Amino acid sequence: MLDFFLNFLGTTGKKFITFVSNIGHFFIFFANTIYWIIRPPWYFKRILQQIIDIGYFSLPVVGLTTFFSGMVLALQTYNGFNEINSETTVARIVLTSIIRELGPVLTGLMVAGRIGAKMAAEIATMKVTEQIDALETLGTRPMQYLIAPKIIAALICIPLLVLIGNTIGILGGYVIAIYKLNFNPSMYIYATMEYLQLIDIIQGTVKAAVFGIIISMVSCYFGFNATKGAEGVGFATTSSVVISSVMILTSTYVITALFFG
Repeated sequence: MLDFFLNFLGTTGKKFITFVSNIGHFFIFFANTIYWIIRPPWYFKRILQQIIDIGYFSLPVVGLTTFFSGMVLALQTYNGFNEINSETTVARIVLTSIIRELGPVLTGLMVAGRIGAKMAAEIATMKVTEQIDALETLGTRPMQYLIAPKIIAALICIPLLVLIGNTIGILGGYVIAIYKLNFNPSMYIYATMEYLQLIDIIQGTVKAAVFGIIISMVSCYFGFNATKGAEGVGFATTSSVVISSVMILTSTYVITALFFG
């Protein structure tokens, strides 16, 4: 019994120390990345490539996700509030839910699944095949050449994707409200514009920027520290998506509490 207890304490302590050590390594990586982001030269061609990859090619999945989310939200809201003034209620709930929460969170999760996994796999593959070591041998700083453009592009693209996704999500609610629920188009648009508040847009943009940092930093961290060949690439890819998703859901609560708590 005593041996079991001691083994349990030893295993738990070892995992806790490893966890704290990984957090420390991540923050060192974070600080190092920020240093190389603000230090010239900047590889504008690579930044543009990442902007196209993260922003342009993520538009279809973000648009479809937010559009159908807006449609479902409008339909469910109408079914739940059909005994009161449905037109203004549906418009307000769709607008508030999309801009404050669903738009940023769904966009963040979709980008984490698509781009985060790609970033981690790309960098991890370069790590295990020693391409990153080759860059250092040639005098190119991997943090500045590989990591910094991805972080910068994510900070630019994800807020824009959230704004576009919010618009498409509200449009999805409008389509259902007008063509299925037979609402008055003018009244629905008026109600939407009436309840639109600057603080909601600011909150969604702040969330998008935080999500961009989370997705790019976490994905690059796991990719840059990958080991053990193909197994390490798979572990880095999976870990980046899972941890990014958890951090997105955690941070959205924190940001909401700061704005409206």
